Amino acid sequence: MAGPLLQACGLGAALRSRAALRPLGLLAPPSRGVTGPGPGSGSGEAALEENPFYEKYRHKIRELRRSSPDVFESRMEKRNEAKKQPVGYSSQGEFIRCVEEKAEGLGTKTSKGGFTKDKTLDSILNVEMVKEKSAEEIKQIWNQYFSAKDTVYAVIPAEKFDLIWKRAQKCPSFLYALPRKEGYEFFVGQWSGTELHFTSLINIQTQGETAPSQLVLYHYPELQKEKGIVLMTAEMDSKFLVVHEAQCLANQVQLFYATDRSETYELVETFNHRSSEFKYMSVIAELEQSGLGRELRPGQVSDKS
Repeated sequence: MAGPLLQACGLGAALRSRAALRPLGLLAPPSRGVTGPGPGSGSGEAALEENPFYEKYRHKIRELRRSSPDVFESRMEKRNEAKKQPVGYSSQGEFIRCVEEKAEGLGTKTSKGGFTKDKTLDSILNVEMVKEKSAEEIKQIWNQYFSAKDTVYAVIPAEKFDLIWKRAQKCPSFLYALPRKEGYEFFVGQWSGTELHFTSLINIQTQGETAPSQLVLYHYPELQKEKGIVLMTAEMDSKFLVVHEAQCLANQVQLFYATDRSETYELVETFNHRSSEFKYMSVIAELEQSGLGRELRPGQVSDKS
């Protein structure tokens, strides 16, 4: 699954290359006067507690500390070393190389976190039967079936998926920002075939190469040529994400991979191929300009036109 792909591999340092980025993947909105951890910040678990998302991951962090104290201390040391890097330092290229090296063995990994391994369209839908129906009828069946379930789903036009897929082959990973009341929580999305796996940055930093997926988007192109549609559904770890948060991440895939705006897709290309130039604040700027995820911030005043 995505976990083995998303090894630390310097990712924390790359995404924390400026003081504005708080520990473990949280970035406050620019309008709130962003500041980073001061020189007096602690180390080990005490330092992790500074993160507003610590409570959500506390059990896993403490379990790692109890079961593998050497591993825990080693990861804390790497985290502290990353914080000492000069402004502008980036080891994102090293991360990308690790992803490429691990990609070939992905299919043999066992599914973790309750996700379905090799989740096929046939396991959801009688493909032969629906081939007799029109694209509009299939869309209605798909939407009606999943509307009663707590999950993310979509019917994607073939042309749009073609564009997403072509770009995913060239740029298989990207950094996504999920709006929170306190700021932004970062997630890394990694394509594996037609599956898109997400895991949070804090999850990667605390669990390293064993970090499991927290959201998987399954895309089914079986009806793409004949019906002109690609079906999509998802599975998520409900301990970390709820449906509207997962939906925000899924919407961002179309925002960045299916855009006609060259400046937007250029962020994806930069992340994958010119990592030293990547600016995570540009991701947040695009997200805020699009309006995606605005509802995830309780009490935030919407812009009036």
